[in-house]
Amino acid sequence: MLASLAQAKIVTKDIVYKDGDIILQGYIAYDDAIKKKRPAVIIVHEWWGHNKFARERAEVLAKRGYVGFALDMYGKGKLAKHPDNAKKFSSQFQNNSKLIHSRFNAAYSLIAKHEKVDAKKIAAIGYCFGGSIVLEMARRGKALTLVASFHGSLATKNPAKKGQVKAQIFVAHGKADPFIPMAQVEALKKETKAAGAKLTVNVYEKAKHSFTIPGADKLAKKFKMPLAYNKEADEDSWSSLLKLLGNAFE
Repeated sequence: MLASLAQAKIVTKDIVYKDGDIILQGYIAYDDAIKKKRPAVIIVHEWWGHNKFARERAEVLAKRGYVGFALDMYGKGKLAKHPDNAKKFSSQFQNNSKLIHSRFNAAYSLIAKHEKVDAKKIAAIGYCFGGSIVLEMARRGKALTLVASFHGSLATKNPAKKGQVKAQIFVAHGKADPFIPMAQVEALKKETKAAGAKLTVNVYEKAKHSFTIPGADKLAKKFKMPLAYNKEADEDSWSSLLKLLGNAFE
């Protein structure tokens, strides 16, 4: 693996696919120097939509030897520039498990069939809105090795049933996040314990919402929102994810 990384040639491509009649556009990244099939990590974007950050995460994961795939939940070209639009795009998924599953599974099926992917080793990570999506998939028993939520909503009206969760779960949460109170963290701990699921939680004392997003401070100022990038929390949570992925995919 180290030899392959030294000769890395990261291939990136936009991939157009569909969920029913809805046209979606995802972004795949992988190291072409690695010839064997390898694990894949699906990235679910923030409520803004399929943006540059999600694509960059796919590239970073590709450099680590994975296939990274930034999916599209909203539809090709739907990228919010204002919170009102982001809310409109994301609200269609509230209490709509059928739509969540349909959109996620369209991407999952695509990546599982890719020639570079070991279909038995697929993880999913999500940011904000995306965190709630990957947790929903884990709760409903999707065949994922690991799911990770970064400053995502943790609440649910349909808790996982005992024995239903197949994925390991990782949650990175900012204690200073006004959108997601610590009560949601404690509820998730009780839920996963009752379901017999494996959960790892990192709580960052001073981190606010969007603490992994380098552009969060700019958005906070522009839209007067309680967002803030936190370099320490970002780097620590990412390091924790990589360790968990490495162990899970052994």
